[in-house]
Amino acid sequence: MVQMTFTREQAWEILCEFTQSDALRKHGLAVEACLAAYAGKFGEDEALWSITGLLHDFDWEVHPQVPDHPVKGAEILAQRGVPDVIRKAILSHVPESHELRESNLEKTLFACDELAGFLVAYTYVKPSKSIHDVDAKGVRKKMKDKAFARAVNRDDIINGAAALNIDLDQHIDFCIHALRARAVELGIQGS
Repeated sequence: MVQMTFTREQAWEILCEFTQSDALRKHGLAVEACLAAYAGKFGEDEALWSITGLLHDFDWEVHPQVPDHPVKGAEILAQRGVPDVIRKAILSHVPESHELRESNLEKTLFACDELAGFLVAYTYVKPSKSIHDVDAKGVRKKMKDKAFARAVNRDDIINGAAALNIDLDQHIDFCIHALRARAVELGIQGS
């Protein structure tokens, strides 16, 4: 168990300092929502997992190329007092960093990152623009459309669920429910 002296408020301040894009800030919030829900499911430290999700792409605007993202970002986080366990998880979510995904946190961050982005993108193209109208079957169908959300790596979504030993549809459904719980904050509650 990690003794947490680093707070979510500090993480949010770092995210806002380095990330001007509202969409990228909301991506951090979406991944945070998924990780917090999984922390509850797995009996893990929700605060630790939330902070990891919030910070995982904090440096993307400053370092938009891998491996600078997340390697140089992890150096910034070290200077800011972010615990090693969070930095290691952030490093491991990008294969080019060559950091192995060993812990539940590391595997779950990898599993949720691309999926959270895909779910939000899919929500935006729904007529209602509501995460409440998104389901696993529709997501799986949309994943086959290579022109849609082209930057989202479908293999990472599939391999992430497999690394957690969770059925892909169950993983998608779990993350949909996590995002529904924070739909207003994420701007995906619909009209």
